[in-house]
Amino acid sequence: MIASAVAVAFTAGVFAASTPAASGGTAHNDTGRHHSGGDNRTVDLQLLAINDFHGNLEPPQGSSGEVTELDPATGTTKAVKAGGVEYLATSLRNARNGNKNSITVAAGDMVGASPLLSGLFHDEPTIEALNKVGLDVAGVGNHEFDEGAAELLRLEKGGCHPVDGCYTEGREFKGADFPLLAANVLSEKTKRPILAPYWIEERQGVKVGFVGVTLEGTPNIVTAEGVKGLEFRDEVETINTYTRALKKQGVKAIVALVHEGGLPASSAYNYDCDGTPNGISGPIVDIAKGIDPEVDAVITGHTHQAYVCTIPDPSGRPRMVTSASSFGRLYTDLDMRYDRRTGDIVRTSVKAANHVVVRTQAATDLTQLLTDWKKLADPVANRPFGYITADIDGRRSTAYEKPLGNVIADAQLEGLAPADKGGAQLAFMNPGGIRGDLVHAASGNEGNGVVTYGEAFAVQPFTNMMNVMDLTGAQILTVLQQQVSGVNAASIKILQVSKGLTYTLDLTKTGADRIVADSVRLNGAPLAPAATYRVAMNEFLGGGGDGFPVFRDEGKNKLVGPSDLDLFTAYLAAHSSAASPLAPPAQDRITVVQ
Repeated sequence: MIASAVAVAFTAGVFAASTPAASGGTAHNDTGRHHSGGDNRTVDLQLLAINDFHGNLEPPQGSSGEVTELDPATGTTKAVKAGGVEYLATSLRNARNGNKNSITVAAGDMVGASPLLSGLFHDEPTIEALNKVGLDVAGVGNHEFDEGAAELLRLEKGGCHPVDGCYTEGREFKGADFPLLAANVLSEKTKRPILAPYWIEERQGVKVGFVGVTLEGTPNIVTAEGVKGLEFRDEVETINTYTRALKKQGVKAIVALVHEGGLPASSAYNYDCDGTPNGISGPIVDIAKGIDPEVDAVITGHTHQAYVCTIPDPSGRPRMVTSASSFGRLYTDLDMRYDRRTGDIVRTSVKAANHVVVRTQAATDLTQLLTDWKKLADPVANRPFGYITADIDGRRSTAYEKPLGNVIADAQLEGLAPADKGGAQLAFMNPGGIRGDLVHAASGNEGNGVVTYGEAFAVQPFTNMMNVMDLTGAQILTVLQQQVSGVNAASIKILQVSKGLTYTLDLTKTGADRIVADSVRLNGAPLAPAATYRVAMNEFLGGGGDGFPVFRDEGKNKLVGPSDLDLFTAYLAAHSSAASPLAPPAQDRITVVQ
């Protein structure tokens, strides 16, 4: 089923991308602003960029709805409320004023891991919102594959969901008004890109080519079912290949949309990257250094960070590399000049800055769109499922052992412990799968301390199916060691563990030795290397995701259970009430030595 769908998508994508007249997007009949006296040699061009929106249509809550702003005069920082698609639309529309040659782009993860208002409807509301926002072209990210290639193609091309159908009688989902680019995502069967690899936007004779790629490691962070039948190729090699293809068509102004990112030296969105020692690090640095010098700017994402930096291209010339944080809290404004004689961007003219999506003026058409979808979602979203005494931090927690991670792991253990449910003795949860926090303050009319289904969904939006499998004590120890070794050696990933499992993480050591082997206990007893234990995890981890191949390669007698969200909401219902709310759990399972 997926193979036939991707073949159709490739045919359409190549036709559009290789035929400039057909792929120019929306042409604007204007002349723009010109420079160089009366010869009209250069024309101003604006790019507006966003990334990692993740279906955050409503203003994100808590720290997820804030950005850190630096006061350059004093060096102090403050938190600024930001985000919400109604305000994003206004911000982008205002930014386009006076910039007649403006193109709006995105660098992936616009959907997936979305709050309930979008996720409940398979992100159709987000695509409709982005159409209204005026998105011209988007690269894909890893989360665009959460529901598989066929569903990604539906989001672009339209049509009602194959299982849920149409959400409003007589109204069929029309799909995206903008192309989705996936140059390095190929069908294993055809060896061709499943979507258009590049796209050409034209503004009154000014042609700009866009190449879109996601990170090569997408299969490591998406469920096996989500990437079934696909292969992901090297980002740099792919961008360089299609840069050459664009040049053969006479397109010299080229921008790369890369869903891979960096780690800035400051958390402030407006820090001076080039004026800060080691202003940016991470995977994007080497990627940017390898991308063809003919590419004029690199717009990135994935790490949910904010930066505007220059990184030298292979010829040594500075090149702009940007990211606009996440959740629609920021947008990047890149201004540059296009030289009509050379047909290229004047590299030295490229300037960029990140701007806050302030919550001051809502776009009424987006407000109406949200109102329409909320009417469908509210009966489900507003149902109370639990009660808490205080915030239980997950996503915003910087600790290796996150309070909400403990709750989720305990919920999975409890739900799968009965013999007829899998007989689980312990559970592991990947930290990246915790997409939010449980906030005590009311976000609607439900009252303080009430956890609604919508809030629970925001924490566990993937609805991954649970797995229970046999692992030996020795294999469980290897899982713990894979948190700090192998692909996770440089950037460790500490799994959340269920109650009863304890161990020591010694950060003064290196590699696998960071896990103190003789400290690992299950219910107070040392793990027996040869003994068999029943272990629960979601299907993402079960497929080897996040660099834990032991689950995929060594697990035996696997049982597939209910979804992680079902277990989470059941646990909240069973362990909390208005009279006896759930308190944040103690963080006493992982002892950290630093």
